[in-house]
Amino acid sequence: MADLLTFNRSRLPERFERPGALHFVAYVALLAFVVWSFQGAGWSFSALVSGGPALADFLSRSWPPSLERLPQLSKALLETFQMALAGTLIGIVLSLPLAVLAAKGLTRPSLLTRSVYTSSRLLIALFRTVPDLVWALVFVIAVGLGPFAGTLAIAVDTVGFCGRFFAEAMEDVEKGPAEALTAAGASRFDTIFCAVVPAAMPSFITTSLFALEKATRSSVVLGLVGAGGIGIELKVAMDFFDYQLAMTIILMIFVLVLCVERLGTFARSRILEGSSQ
Repeated sequence: MADLLTFNRSRLPERFERPGALHFVAYVALLAFVVWSFQGAGWSFSALVSGGPALADFLSRSWPPSLERLPQLSKALLETFQMALAGTLIGIVLSLPLAVLAAKGLTRPSLLTRSVYTSSRLLIALFRTVPDLVWALVFVIAVGLGPFAGTLAIAVDTVGFCGRFFAEAMEDVEKGPAEALTAAGASRFDTIFCAVVPAAMPSFITTSLFALEKATRSSVVLGLVGAGGIGIELKVAMDFFDYQLAMTIILMIFVLVLCVERLGTFARSRILEGSSQ
């Protein structure tokens, strides 16, 4: 009987450990902070419920979508995707050398390389943490209104996004081929671009595709501050209460983002299949 009880106890699921006094206080403080955050965010169930009729009114007034300016909107949508594509490509090209400098273990340890590594990491963090909308405002001031400002903003944001993941991909590469080339007398430059970069290339491509999807969504918002694309058309339609035109723009943006995401998913699946063979 004792053996049976021991066997049954061993099959019971593990229970959470009872927290100590300090951990309990920390959990309560965390819960209080979450509740306080909801209050600070202005969360209100009554406002959510009372806003239902207004949302229903918007949907009823925006249907059916207006097709009067479809050619002009298609041109603006194409401009949005061109901004995303050009900015992503520029950002990817700039990300690679910066990621090489920001990856651990690719250069010989010295005071100079440590300084370069730290500076590269800080630069990538700056590009990544500042929102792309802020970069768009900066470049609108620098180069004026239009898609060029949006392209530059997307490029800088892509450097922050890809630079981090490119560096991590190179850090995770199997060290054997690189060490073999180093032992054979290859230079550090040859080791990086003949062993490390080719091994990390599948990860580079998948990250780049994610960056393009991210840039496509961002390029729509950048138009709201005058950085080109279809975003400004959406803002004007909403400001003039032309909800049917706004619904047309929203549906066009949805189709564009969906197509880019589906193509990215297909390309990533093909890349993963090829790398696994």
